[in-house]
Amino acid sequence: MTYCVAIKLNAGLVFLSDSRTNAGLDQISTFRKMIVYEKPGDRFMVLLSAGNLSISQSVREILQVEQLKEHEDSDPITIWNARSMFDAARVLGSAIRHVYERDAASLKQAGVEFNVSLIFGGQIRGEGMRLFQVYSAGNFIEATPETPYFQVGESKYGKPVLDRVITPTTPLDEAAKCALVSMDSTLKSNLSVGLPLDMVIYQVNEFQTDKVVCIDENNPYFRMLHGSWGHKLREVFDSIEDPMWNGEQTEVPLLTQSGRSQPLKKISTPEEKLI
Repeated sequence: MTYCVAIKLNAGLVFLSDSRTNAGLDQISTFRKMIVYEKPGDRFMVLLSAGNLSISQSVREILQVEQLKEHEDSDPITIWNARSMFDAARVLGSAIRHVYERDAASLKQAGVEFNVSLIFGGQIRGEGMRLFQVYSAGNFIEATPETPYFQVGESKYGKPVLDRVITPTTPLDEAAKCALVSMDSTLKSNLSVGLPLDMVIYQVNEFQTDKVVCIDENNPYFRMLHGSWGHKLREVFDSIEDPMWNGEQTEVPLLTQSGRSQPLKKISTPEEKLI
C-alpha cells in the first residue's frame, strides 16, 4: 500500500508520496513512488504511482520511449514533444495499455490482478498547468477548480484535512503544509504507509523547480509538524463542550430525544424486540 497526493492551485502544483511497499507483514521495502520529467524552459511533469510495484515500474520505464501516433504518416507523440499535458497523459495511457498487453495474461495465471493507479501533472509551455488521475485501463480524469487535488493509495485518512483547507487560491506553502498534515494523518493510522517521503513544489510558468525534498524521520520540520498537529488537535477537542443530555442543567441541550416520532425501546430480555 502507499499514499500519494497532488494538488493543483492557481499558484502552482504540490506533489507528495510515501515510499513504503509491502508484500506482507514481514516483507517491507522502500521504493520511490515519484518521478520527475523536466526540460527546463519547456516542460515540467511529475508522475506518482500506487498499486502493483512491478506494473508501475514497467509503466515508468516504457513511458520514457512510448510513442503515440494519430495517423500512420503523422509524427509520433512522446512525453518529450507533446504539445499539451492532455497529449502527454494519452501517451501515459498508451504505456499502461502496452504493459497490460504484455503482462496481464501472465499475471492473471499467477492470480495477480493488473492494478495500477497514477497521478500525472505538470505544465508544457504554451498552456496552463494540468493534473490527471490515470487508471489501470489507461483512461484518465482531470482536476477541476471544484476538485483541485487527487489521491491514490490509502487515501481515506488524509482526505478530511484536504477537503477543509484546499481551494484553488490556497498559497503554495500552505498547500504543502496541508499535504504533509494529510500524510501525517495517514502515517498515524496505517502502518502500510511509511517514511521517507518525497515532495515536489512547482510554481506556475517556471518549467523547472529546485523545491524537491526527501523527508525522513530526522527532518526537523516534519517532526515539528507531527507533534504540533497532534497537540493542537487535542487542544481543539478538549475545548469543545461534552454532549448534554435531557434533564441536565444547560441552556442549550445538545442531545435529546425530542424530534423522535417514537423513542427507541431498550431491550431488557432476549425475548424483547425493538419497536
